[in-house]
Amino acid sequence: MTTTATTTTTTATAYAARPVPPAALAELRVTDDAGRACAPYATPDGGEPLRCCLRLAAPGERIALVSYAPLRRWAAGTGADPGAYDEQGPVFLHAEECGGPAPSETYPFARAGALRTVRRYDAAGRIVGGRLLEIPEETSEGFDRAFAEAFADPAVALVHVRAVEYGCFHFEVRRP
Repeated sequence: MTTTATTTTTTATAYAARPVPPAALAELRVTDDAGRACAPYATPDGGEPLRCCLRLAAPGERIALVSYAPLRRWAAGTGADPGAYDEQGPVFLHAEECGGPAPSETYPFARAGALRTVRRYDAAGRIVGGRLLEIPEETSEGFDRAFAEAFADPAVALVHVRAVEYGCFHFEVRRP
């Protein structure tokens, strides 16, 4: 069993958690998806969930809080039209390029007891279901079950994981 401050797990993940793509990060570090200029700052205490590298910020790191529209950006690359399902919300990222996530055997930001929404989208960018996930002690197993359930529906093309408390996008999982 592996235990850290943010995760407890006994297995490697069955699905790949995807961070915000590098091209999107480059754009968000200039202007976010709500049209606001990026405003970097040094985090005094750290702990912010960084969507560029899928880890928590360390004290003193230069980060930014930006508005991100993950479904809109995915749809632009696939030709989908999510219509009213296009949402944007706050995400933290490094103010400068960071190299992305390190290999991990756990899902990012997985804290037992935390609540997440697991939203399912079809190839047209429409929501085709979702569920509330209270992350269990065996965090990876809990996510693996939620993703297996989602991808059991052949219409599901991708899944977004969001925090319930703030609605923040955490990461994306695509059909294997």
